[in-house]
Amino acid sequence: MKRYKCIVSYDGTRFAGYQVQPNKLTVQSVLEGALAKLHKGTEGCITASGRTDAGVHAKGQVIHFDSSLNIPLAKWDIALNSLLPDDIAIKSVEEVKASFHARFDAVGKEYRYFVQRTEKRDPFRRNYAYHYPYPLNIHEMKKASLALIGTHDFTSFCSAKTEVMDKVRTIREIEMIEDGTQLVFRFVGNGFLYNMVRILVGTLIEVGSGARTADSISEIIAQKDRIYAGKTAPAHGLYLWEVYY
Repeated sequence: MKRYKCIVSYDGTRFAGYQVQPNKLTVQSVLEGALAKLHKGTEGCITASGRTDAGVHAKGQVIHFDSSLNIPLAKWDIALNSLLPDDIAIKSVEEVKASFHARFDAVGKEYRYFVQRTEKRDPFRRNYAYHYPYPLNIHEMKKASLALIGTHDFTSFCSAKTEVMDKVRTIREIEMIEDGTQLVFRFVGNGFLYNMVRILVGTLIEVGSGARTADSISEIIAQKDRIYAGKTAPAHGLYLWEVYY
């Protein structure tokens, strides 16, 4: 039995999220179905670095699985991709130690959030970027982001539905990249809570719109209460970009 690590990309538009759910189409169920076909109905279980919500995309999700098949390493991606729909793709496969764990061995993640800043919405971007046609003060948003960098209790930036008790996380980098009419938020940290990136984006957009000040971020963190942060940005602008090991 060998263990394999895969980097997976997917368009989350039609999925009810990554994790298996009863009577719903999920990325995990499709991936496990492809593996089960390769193994003639057995050995279909996979483990991912973490879950993504309905509508959220991934450029660099990481999974691992065990297999007894003697497929050459260079052929694994071809074999899996032949059984996957067009909105899921295996980017790479490598053999790893039996002790490797896609979730517990991860030391950091990078998420990116895309905002389309055009007056008119683009129907071809409707599932891949949040359309925001109003003015934004990027300088104030960058100023506000400085208070978020470092180790904090991010309870205020986490969905009240989360079951995680420890809400202390470390954000290492926050970057806002202006690319024509597109604004890309880039977040790098040791881990992120449920809806955390989307709430961070929603709050920073409120700073940019003038609805709140850049200096208010520290107070929002100190309150440790979701009601003090901004709205949750839509799921379709979010991408799990890379997982670090």
